[in-house]
Amino acid sequence: MTRADWLLTAGERGNAATSLDERHPDGSAWSEGNRVRALVHGAAYFVQLLAGIRAMHAGDLLLFTDWRGDPDERLDGPGTEIGTVLCRAAKRGVIVKGLLWRSHLDSLHFSEDENRSLGEEIEEAGGECLLDLRVRPGGSHHQKMVVLRHPGRPELDVAYVGGIDLCHNRNDDATHRGDRQSLPMALAYGPHPPWHDVQLAVRGPAVGDVEAVFRERWQDPAPLSRSPLTRLRELVSREDTSADVLPPQAPDPAPCGTHTVQVLRTYPNRLLHGYPFAPDGERSIARAYLKALRRARALVYLEDQYLWSPRVVDCFARALSTHQQLRLIAVIPSVPEQDGWLTLPMNLIGRITALDELRSAGGDRVAVYGLENPAGTPVYVHAKVCVIDDVWVSVGSDNINLRSWTHDSELSCVVLDQSPDLRGEPSDPGGLGEGARAFARELRLELMREHLDAQGGAGQRTQDGLCDPMTAFDAFDEAAAALDAWHEGGCRGPRPPGRLRRYVPPELPTVKRVLATALHHVLVDPDGRPLGLRRRNVF
Repeated sequence: MTRADWLLTAGERGNAATSLDERHPDGSAWSEGNRVRALVHGAAYFVQLLAGIRAMHAGDLLLFTDWRGDPDERLDGPGTEIGTVLCRAAKRGVIVKGLLWRSHLDSLHFSEDENRSLGEEIEEAGGECLLDLRVRPGGSHHQKMVVLRHPGRPELDVAYVGGIDLCHNRNDDATHRGDRQSLPMALAYGPHPPWHDVQLAVRGPAVGDVEAVFRERWQDPAPLSRSPLTRLRELVSREDTSADVLPPQAPDPAPCGTHTVQVLRTYPNRLLHGYPFAPDGERSIARAYLKALRRARALVYLEDQYLWSPRVVDCFARALSTHQQLRLIAVIPSVPEQDGWLTLPMNLIGRITALDELRSAGGDRVAVYGLENPAGTPVYVHAKVCVIDDVWVSVGSDNINLRSWTHDSELSCVVLDQSPDLRGEPSDPGGLGEGARAFARELRLELMREHLDAQGGAGQRTQDGLCDPMTAFDAFDEAAAALDAWHEGGCRGPRPPGRLRRYVPPELPTVKRVLATALHHVLVDPDGRPLGLRRRNVF
């Protein structure tokens, strides 16, 4: 296996304006010699992030981007509110720089007030946080990263990339009791919605790549907002909206592991002021999926918040049609995030249409599940994870939908491990003479064991047995069938192990279904974005 078999080359990225690939001495579009750890759940990520920030000294550099930031969200108990932690770092001389999406209104279930509040706290403490609306109309900055750099102590450098925002709802763990600091969601999720998510901790030369992504956005000379009212308010209040100059980027950390990491993005072809680092946008996340799926032979394992848009799932459907042994497992939210007279059916129509295409291509080789916690409450799946043949892994902010592949800013890391995983049979799941990779297989097994309640003292079938794609596929099916039957039987007797429920979309009244279908096909996509804005975006 060569890296170019699975990863995008610089030319395949399709964005010659970025410095991301030029910064590598050999011109490759990836970094070698990294050590990556998957942090499953916000609780695991927040504890590690808190320790890392507390260890930073004066002159160290902390960079972050976020879709939503709640200043009072606790990382690990009282006194660890993210606003407090970042402000304390800034006050002791850490250079703190942030880019928060200048959100839509809170009344529309967004985070305008929270993002502004976090930014103001950081500014008062001596840091700098910009509210960034340099997006296409209707779009958002959805990237979620934190970079910690330590001049003179590069062995401590780390970049966090994934799906976890620094905000309410995210601080959950494997018990899935939910974050005590909760935002309202659909009633089915209860007062403290259980939350499933994944973030990567990246160490090694790829830390410099993630930092370069931040720097490109930070140095964008376009106005932070196109709104005349916003710019007038900033002028009247004499608000400084220009970005200070960052210190020069330090050399990349030394190699420290066996993981090759490729940093991928989505940027739209922004109207008027194009991104100088992506004048026609960048759709390397979409292109990476298209390339990797052409190699898929045994199992595609997905965890995704949305999984909709026929145009996006088409590449999965083509892989299923081409390779008759290929199976796909998807773990998604069983209930959309928000209730609503039109929002709910719009979301469901988008998902139903996409799943129909997948099942038409793969039949019973496609299995889709929701999750519930031991109390029977649905778990909201916010993770954005894809593992292909236990070789190729993608974890990031991007969902399997058109918005993430064409319109919003997104950030993802693909990980290829040079170390083989020799446990279980077959050791070559893709039939490509390359075998499973340790990082990919371990992540898939960790996620599967949680959903099967197979951690710790599980038997041989759920340990080494899950290495086999067929066994894993069947184990999920059997666990979901048992739990579904238990519910259908009135929950009598011991609850079967596992948290998997077969995904069955709720029935929609005829009027709502017809209206949602018409809107979906004629006016807007499931994300509520006008079709006219998406037609120019291609991948």
